[in-house]
Amino acid sequence: MDKYYYELTIKPNLYYELFLDLASSLTNDALEELDETIIIRSEDTLDDVESGVIEFAKELSNAFHTDISCETYLEKKENQDWIKLYQDSVQPIEVGSFYIHPSWCEPVVGLKNILIDPTLAFGSGHHETTNTCLLAVEKYIDTNDLIADIGTGSGILGIAASKLGAKVDICDTDIVAVNDAVKNFESNDAKVNEYWEGSANTTKKIYDVVIANIVADVLVMIARDLKKITKDNGIIILSGIMEQHKQKVLNKFKDCEILEEIQQNEWVTLIVKKVNNEQ
Repeated sequence: MDKYYYELTIKPNLYYELFLDLASSLTNDALEELDETIIIRSEDTLDDVESGVIEFAKELSNAFHTDISCETYLEKKENQDWIKLYQDSVQPIEVGSFYIHPSWCEPVVGLKNILIDPTLAFGSGHHETTNTCLLAVEKYIDTNDLIADIGTGSGILGIAASKLGAKVDICDTDIVAVNDAVKNFESNDAKVNEYWEGSANTTKKIYDVVIANIVADVLVMIARDLKKITKDNGIIILSGIMEQHKQKVLNKFKDCEILEEIQQNEWVTLIVKKVNNEQ
């Protein structure tokens, strides 16, 4: 990697698409579009590209008999180790007895280590919803409990339950998330019992604890399904709830006993106990 690279910013006042086509034809280097602005980055100087763009603007002005201007700005910048910068920005986090860390950080002796590399799938322990769910998982899940992690995302909550000795099923409506979660279980030497693409209404099992870290509107929609798959006196951990939406979730679980609310900033996790079968 060279020590420096060049960044050319192109901002035309008219005929943006024509300038975009020109830029694409003049270089094979990285090209970014941002607010009707074209940004080209290269380890080559880009002087010729800038000259071509300026000349093209003049020719367009003559052809269309109108004032077509194009601002250009060419800057020499220092290259950085972007991978290291990214890795430095993702730090391990300790939640209760769990230690969540990416693969480039070492595990900690004496804690329940969970290796999660951040991806598009939600759940690395840093967000308040995942953080508070981990606290609830540690408090309410016992060895040999049968667990359903609904909307598993990265699988972090199911992995945490597995490390407590529970038997864990996971699902998500996004098959990419399901596949990533299964891989994360494997990376953590944790066992996933069953997994599927879909939601709570897919399974016929009855669980000791059901975890649903999703969003408030979805929790409202699937409330009946979540209660249906929870045993009498079983626990449901509900998260992904902004404080302003808490009451509408509570309204859907008013037939349950509210055991605890865990709040961090504007995010709330609700722990409820199912006291009656759904009729």
